[in-house]
Amino acid sequence: MNSIAAKDILEATNGTLRSGELSVEVSRVSTDTRKDASSSVFFPLVGENFDAHDYLDKAIENGAEILVCERLPEGLEVGNTVVIQVEDSLIALQRFAAWYRKQLSLQVVGITGSNGKTSTKDFTRGVLAAAFEVDATVGNLNNHIGLPLTVLSADSKTEAGVWEMGMNHPGEIAPLCQIAAPRIGVITNIGTAHIEHMGSRDAIAEEKGVLARALPEDGVLVVPASCDYIEYFRERTKAKLLVVGNGRGIVRAESLKVTPEGSEFNLIIEGQDPVAVKLAVVGKHMVTNALLAAGVGHVLGMEAPQIAAALSEAELTSGRLESFVSAGVRVIDDTYNANPESVRAAIDTLAEMQLSENGQRYVVLGKMAELGEHASKAYLELGTHGAELGLHVVSVGDEAKEIYQGATQRGKQATHFSSVEDASAWLKLTCKAGDAVLFKGSRAAAMERVMQQAFSN
Repeated sequence: MNSIAAKDILEATNGTLRSGELSVEVSRVSTDTRKDASSSVFFPLVGENFDAHDYLDKAIENGAEILVCERLPEGLEVGNTVVIQVEDSLIALQRFAAWYRKQLSLQVVGITGSNGKTSTKDFTRGVLAAAFEVDATVGNLNNHIGLPLTVLSADSKTEAGVWEMGMNHPGEIAPLCQIAAPRIGVITNIGTAHIEHMGSRDAIAEEKGVLARALPEDGVLVVPASCDYIEYFRERTKAKLLVVGNGRGIVRAESLKVTPEGSEFNLIIEGQDPVAVKLAVVGKHMVTNALLAAGVGHVLGMEAPQIAAALSEAELTSGRLESFVSAGVRVIDDTYNANPESVRAAIDTLAEMQLSENGQRYVVLGKMAELGEHASKAYLELGTHGAELGLHVVSVGDEAKEIYQGATQRGKQATHFSSVEDASAWLKLTCKAGDAVLFKGSRAAAMERVMQQAFSN
C-alpha cells in the first residue's frame, strides 16, 4: 500500500477522530492481532465467534499506528495511536479500499464464475506478469473482506490488478465491483456451485452478471465459447464481448492434445501466427481457463508469442489438477474444492488420459458443499457419469455415498468407504503401476488426506 495519512483514512471511512494526530502516515493494513502490525492501520473485524475489538491492546503492542474501530475496550491505553471511530469496521474497511482504488492508475481484471476462478487468476497473473507489474489475489481472499485487503496491497508501482470476486449469496458481487472498479471482466462459467443459497443457475448467472453490468463502455468482458449464457451477458453489458475457446473464438486453441503430464495446443489469436503452448496441468477445462487469460493479455496489447510463453510457465495454486507419480501410479491432485461441474470436468479429464494397456482409472470423490436439495441428484449423476466412462468410482464419507450408488445403478464396479483411513488403505493395496487415480471433493471432505495416506509425492 502507498503511504496514507490518517487525515485521508478519516475522510475515506467517514469516521470521527477520537485521538491522535491526523498527520500520522501508514503503509500497511492489518486485521489480525496475531501478526506484526507495524506502520499499519488496524481494522478490528467482528465475526460470529470473535470480536477483534477485544484485542486492540495486542494491535497496539504489535505496532499499529491507527485504529479504525467501533469501540475501545474499557481502560485501554492508546498512547499516541490515532483512533478513528466508525459505526461498522468492515464497512469502513470497504470504504477505505474503494477510496484507495481511485487513487491508483492501473488496469483491473475482475474474475468471477462458478468454478475455475483461481486457476484463471493464476494463468492471468502469469500472462500479465510478462509485461506488467501485477498485483493478484492471494489464496482465497476474494470475498467482502479479502477483496478490500487485496486492493489495499497494490501500490503506485502496480500496473495491473488481477482480482477474484467470489460469492455464495445474492447481492455479494455488486459491492466487490464498486470497490475494485474493473475495466476487464472474466466470467469463467455458470454452474451450480452455491445453488443451495442461490436457487437456480439463472439466479447464479444474474449474480455473476453483475460484473458484466459494472464494466465501463471502454471495457471488455471475456467469456468462454462453451458458456450457455453468452447472449445473456451480451445484453447486460456496455463493454465489448470477447469470446475464447477450444476451436472457437478470436482467441482459441487448436490441435489440442491431452497427456498424463498436461495439455498441448496451438494458441491462435486472429491476425497472428499460431504459437505452441504446453500447460503443466491436465484437462480441457484448464485449457479454457488458460485461454481466458490469453484473452486478457490480448486485450492489454500483448502478442501471441509472449502470451504463449507465459502460459507454458504459469504456476497454479496447489490442489488443482496437479499430477505426480507414486510407485508407478499416476496421481492427480484436484482436492482444492469441488462442485458438480468441476467434478464432471475432472472425471472427463481422467477418462481421456492415455494409460498403458492394462492401466486402470480410479476417481476418488468426497462430498460437495452448498448444494442443498440438489445434492442427491448431483451425486447420483456424477457416479453414473464416472461409471459410464469406464472409471472405477470410489466415494468417501457417508454424505457422498450416493456417488457410489449412482455408479452401481449402471451395474458398474464401484466402492464406498465411510472413513479416510479405510479408503486410503484400500487404494494403497489395490492400485498398481500404470494406473491413474484422481482425487476431488470440497474442502470439508479432506480428500487430500486420503491421497496423502495412500500415495507419497
